[in-house]
Amino acid sequence: MAVPPSASVPRSPFYLPRQAPCPQCSWGMEEKAAASASCWEPAGPPRAAVPCFGVTVDQDDILPGALRLIRELRPHWKPEQVRTKRFKDGITNKLLACYVEEDMRECVLVRVYGERTELLVDRENEVRNFQLLRAHGCAPKLYCTFQNGLCYEYMQGVALGPEHIREPQLFRLIALEMAKIHTIHTNGSLPQPTLWHKMHRYFTLVKDEINPSLSADVPKVEVLEQELAWLKEHLSQLGSPVVFCHNDLLCKNIIYDSTKGCVRFIDYEYAGYNYQAFDIGNHFNEFAGVNDVDYCRYPARELQLQWLRYYLEAQKGTAATPREVERLYIQVNKFALVSHFFWALWALIQNQYSSISFDFLRYAVIRFNQYFKVKPQMLALEMPK
Repeated sequence: MAVPPSASVPRSPFYLPRQAPCPQCSWGMEEKAAASASCWEPAGPPRAAVPCFGVTVDQDDILPGALRLIRELRPHWKPEQVRTKRFKDGITNKLLACYVEEDMRECVLVRVYGERTELLVDRENEVRNFQLLRAHGCAPKLYCTFQNGLCYEYMQGVALGPEHIREPQLFRLIALEMAKIHTIHTNGSLPQPTLWHKMHRYFTLVKDEINPSLSADVPKVEVLEQELAWLKEHLSQLGSPVVFCHNDLLCKNIIYDSTKGCVRFIDYEYAGYNYQAFDIGNHFNEFAGVNDVDYCRYPARELQLQWLRYYLEAQKGTAATPREVERLYIQVNKFALVSHFFWALWALIQNQYSSISFDFLRYAVIRFNQYFKVKPQMLALEMPK
């Protein structure tokens, strides 16, 4: 899964013009007044309805249900020629590739939702986000939905690992792709960040349904509630713009196509409007990995500054000033705190309900421990004057 060192990487600056907002509207801050419904026109073509099949795929025996879906989506394929490949990196859903050609052309990915993940993910919103990103050239084709999952196009390339995303030629591409996604607007009122609503919902689940069985290594519910209130109060004051975010940019959700010299992001179940700094800070936390978590791999200041410079220049279309880069650096590292808290709560819920073979409780403890470890350092960061 090594990334070819000779892969072609564009050298010229890649500027992403932001769609012009309505003159009456202010973009980016949740505290501003609601904008007119006609302020932003979608850049992509109209989104077609996605077929929905009344098929339920057994999580423990995916193949029969997957083949029923393939008969609908690829009726010209001969059943005896269909080959499959199971992807086991995911820790929310189960994923199966169905194909007939060796190069996986026309491959269909069948994703089966994990047990009780409706507690964590708004599946209707996921489909809307999928179509929105597809309309802007940022997602593969969505072929259909079914009772407990969806089918979509396979993207050629390599899923990255922690050792890849710190390579300059690749983190530049990742910064550019995130900047592109962050310029997406949809019609409607001024966007609100999803972060606090989701975290409150996750915390309520932990408090009401999981609390009695919490491990001694997990902070008390009263402590979690206090920290959640502090995070909202502290971070909401930082002035981070609200943009359309991926919100789950771990390494395996980044596909690198060496033939085109580009990256694409996959898995949009947590996508939605959120703080710009959360999306970036969350990605920086993912440098540590998931299965073998090591926060010594968290990107150093110099790497972060270079990453953020690429990002800002892609968004602005002009050179970023040192003050702009420093301001974003501080916002990102402060929001990295809440990323730890968010995924720790998520892991506690997964530990209760998921049938996927992964030590969710251990992962929750690791994220909580890192939160409390780095909190004093993040508090010491001061925004530039």
